[in-house]
Amino acid sequence: MNSNFKLAVVFPGQGSQSIGMADSLLQHHSSDVSAIFTAASDILGYDLTEIIKSGPIEKLNQTEITQPALLVCAYATWTVWKKQSDVSPIVLAGHSLGEYSALVCADVLNFEECIGLVAERGRCMQRAVPDGIGAMAAILGIEDQQVIQVCNESAGEEIVSAANFNSPGQVVIAGHVNAVERAISAAKDVGAKRAMILPVSVPSHCLLMKEAANEFAETLNKVTFRDASIPIIQNVDASVKSKADEIKPALLEQLYKPVQWSNSIKSLKNLNVTNAIECGPGKVLSGLIKRIDRTIETSTTQDEASLIKASG
Repeated sequence: MNSNFKLAVVFPGQGSQSIGMADSLLQHHSSDVSAIFTAASDILGYDLTEIIKSGPIEKLNQTEITQPALLVCAYATWTVWKKQSDVSPIVLAGHSLGEYSALVCADVLNFEECIGLVAERGRCMQRAVPDGIGAMAAILGIEDQQVIQVCNESAGEEIVSAANFNSPGQVVIAGHVNAVERAISAAKDVGAKRAMILPVSVPSHCLLMKEAANEFAETLNKVTFRDASIPIIQNVDASVKSKADEIKPALLEQLYKPVQWSNSIKSLKNLNVTNAIECGPGKVLSGLIKRIDRTIETSTTQDEASLIKASG
């Protein structure tokens, strides 16, 4: 292995879920991961494994189900990868919900308490904004500052703002439906290549989630956090943290402030990370990393072949 090799592991958030996303894990590594899926179902009070396996997709896409489903798949993948690989990451990061996967894998939270935590997080988010009130949209092909300006000019008496700074030329916005639609139109007027509503059930990472953060704080404050065994880059400020008392408050801010994913990858680079493994379903983050910094080599773990390759 190259003496300069430094590894980061990153964990996907909502949008990476799909029916059957755990099939490969359960088929090839049942002895290692079936207990993880069973424990999650017992805690949640419903058969999460069956929903992941068979859907329907409308149910899996409900945020209070999506969040624990992605956490379970990411943690199960991490468990298998750690067993197969003799390489240790120097830092972890997760996109939105994926930050909770990072916290479990860094021993900040134990798996069982985190399952209940993210399920409640999803419920708080869903309750905060009734269906049809909020929306999210992807804006492609214009600068971050242009997106911010478009949102400011489109808000009026409502809320619309940048929610995810995913990569150069790719920003997700969130807010009231009408304000988001006005921002889409304005973004196209200033040269956006694409601007379209996303199929999500809540407008995450904007001020419409402030009430969700206040409600979620009651649950979060009951949970004991530990210092991270592996440093974590958090979404809200893209800074590297290990101390429990620094990590915990950032999770509340994360609900109503934008995900600084581009800056998070720049923070990886500042740590001289050479390789990043996307731990969990899909390959969304690998694609974003390539757009942000092509010098970081990426690997996915979305099926058995890619998991074996990522394990080295």
